[in-house]
Amino acid sequence: MINAPDNRSHFSPMTSVRFLQLAACAAALAVTPFIRAADDSAAAYARTTSERADKIVAKLALTDTAVATRVRDTIAQFYRDLNALQQRRDAAVSAAKANATLSAAERDSTVKAARDSVEPARAALRQAFLSQLAADLTPAQVDQVKDGLTYGVAPLTFRVYQEMLPNLTAEQKAQIQAWLLEARDLAIAGFTSDEKHGFFGKYKGRINNYLAKAGINMKQAEKEFSARRPVQK
Repeated sequence: MINAPDNRSHFSPMTSVRFLQLAACAAALAVTPFIRAADDSAAAYARTTSERADKIVAKLALTDTAVATRVRDTIAQFYRDLNALQQRRDAAVSAAKANATLSAAERDSTVKAARDSVEPARAALRQAFLSQLAADLTPAQVDQVKDGLTYGVAPLTFRVYQEMLPNLTAEQKAQIQAWLLEARDLAIAGFTSDEKHGFFGKYKGRINNYLAKAGINMKQAEKEFSARRPVQK
């Protein structure tokens, strides 16, 4: 996954949030580049997904080797299943775009239908994956896996909101965290970096609108937060 969260037009993203997320993603991506099965042989691809899953499992510090191996294999298979589903979607989209018999409107409709066609399978895949993890891990460990799959964007963003807005109420903090975790649950099954960050971007927009309605001036908060942060050399 390569790109940091995008500057989405439906809300005004905060520079500090984007910067810290970019830094976190860059660090993660330096050791876990996005995997494309088409670029490697099946064996090499399987090995790479297992190695990538190993990095996530290592942070769980599991003492049972059998459990660690099973969880590693579950995560690796999730990567492979997502990739296969993405390839299926992309092939359907490409076929729709190449259909010269369709009008522009028909082509757009067919492309959208092709994109949407995999969503039930993606939702089922996500749920099955989480159920498999829950059979071997505690809820806290499952959260660690989710963060590993999404580069820790949820806890990082939550921390930045709290640092930027130190006077948030307990209710506001709970709502922000709930939305970020909801975004994370969707993002774990993102096919690409843009898709993963797109989920977080959508929910950050919701959070910023929520805070603005509470009378918080986000632009001013960003300015003050930047002033409080030490200058990085």
